[in-house]
Amino acid sequence: MAEDKQALLRQLPSVDALLQRLHTSDAATRMSPSIQTTLCRQAIDAMRRGILAGESLPQGDLVEVITKEVVDLIESLTEPFYRKVVNAAGIVLHTGLGRAVMPTVAMEQLQEHAAGYSLLQVSTDDGKRSSRDMQVERLLQLLTGAEAATIVNNNAAATALVLNSIAAGKEVIVSRGQLVEIGGAFRLPDVMAFSGAKLVEVGTTNKTHLRDYENAITEETAAILRVHPSNYQVVGFASETSLDDMVKLAHANDLVLFDDVGAGSLIDFCKYGFAKEPTLLDSVQAGSDVITSSGDKLIGASQAGIILGRRDLIQKIRKNQFARIVRVDKMTLTVLEATLRLFLDEERARQEVPTLRMLLRPLADIQAQAQNLYAQLKKAKLAGDIQLQDGHSQVGSGSLPGQNLPTQLVTLSSAKMSSVVLANRLRHHSVPIFTRIQDEKVLVDPRTLLDGDQQIVVEALKEILGE
Repeated sequence: MAEDKQALLRQLPSVDALLQRLHTSDAATRMSPSIQTTLCRQAIDAMRRGILAGESLPQGDLVEVITKEVVDLIESLTEPFYRKVVNAAGIVLHTGLGRAVMPTVAMEQLQEHAAGYSLLQVSTDDGKRSSRDMQVERLLQLLTGAEAATIVNNNAAATALVLNSIAAGKEVIVSRGQLVEIGGAFRLPDVMAFSGAKLVEVGTTNKTHLRDYENAITEETAAILRVHPSNYQVVGFASETSLDDMVKLAHANDLVLFDDVGAGSLIDFCKYGFAKEPTLLDSVQAGSDVITSSGDKLIGASQAGIILGRRDLIQKIRKNQFARIVRVDKMTLTVLEATLRLFLDEERARQEVPTLRMLLRPLADIQAQAQNLYAQLKKAKLAGDIQLQDGHSQVGSGSLPGQNLPTQLVTLSSAKMSSVVLANRLRHHSVPIFTRIQDEKVLVDPRTLLDGDQQIVVEALKEILGE
């Protein structure tokens, strides 16, 4: 067996042989000779490891086979990975596809005002250093009524930073029903341990009473924490203590009430037919001392962690050495500022914040687009079965859990290929198209199609299923 492996290893081409073949390809012009050499060596090493692991050599001319792998790698490295895709899956806040679509005005502000040198952290009055999130703070003060605000790179960082600032070495009381784990293995108990705060669990998974919090208060307690369980719901025999009662209890005992709102809406979705979800304004009005939320979920801006609250606590948080580690750059602040400005007029926000526009899109409008897409695909005479079907879109990213959105889907199936293969072919289109699969059908949801996306879907399906 060892002799067989040695025989296979001797068949591997040299780096020079690969480079000579590579230089006949256009790909060779895209990288320096030293990088080409590195890639060729890595490709040979990978095949060597495969032989030693018991794999056989691929069929054909090895120089040609390995050179093609190197060419494919060069093309993947020299073309944009972070690029436009079509979200036909109907998941509005799709984490894998970048969550919130940025408002047009935010992209214009990035291009016009932040492409070169831009005002970030210096005063135009005296030329001295200033607070980099000053303008965003002013907007959040106006929109929520909070005394002060600051911004970090995401809500996980905001949670850890707040806990470290107000409760390092001290106890923080949390309901067992709110010890959440969200995507990417973010677990509240682990974050609390990282922050230096000591977790005190109270109540049960389905019920936590005010007396549970009250009985847990000791001289070591620094804060009571409420966490909105953004990505799940406990229903049935369940109840939780109101934020108003938690605030009163905290303040009666000189404790900080920390409210992690999660998705962090600036508008009340109830008036649009959704179930009640906490807003940043609700938490401020209830008297929470410090509040955190995401910036890229129900606000629909860039990924960010928003921290609101009492001025003295925000100042303490700003002075924490960890604040510099998780601070945001000019692009995040530019997008967040432009998006928050839209919320100064809620109707304008509804129309111009893509997240809100898609969430609040009328069913009749979606049905009209689904029927138009269906007609286009029927006219194209594709080798497949095309149907209209009622269904549901999803909010995504742990926002508005359990609140499915009625939609109309265009379903696709074909005798030429399975639904898995068809979905894979769509993802590998020149503009990747992401769909859902259900009951052996590929589903296209118009809710999340942006301007121009429908025609991309039609052209892709003509290429894949065209007769």
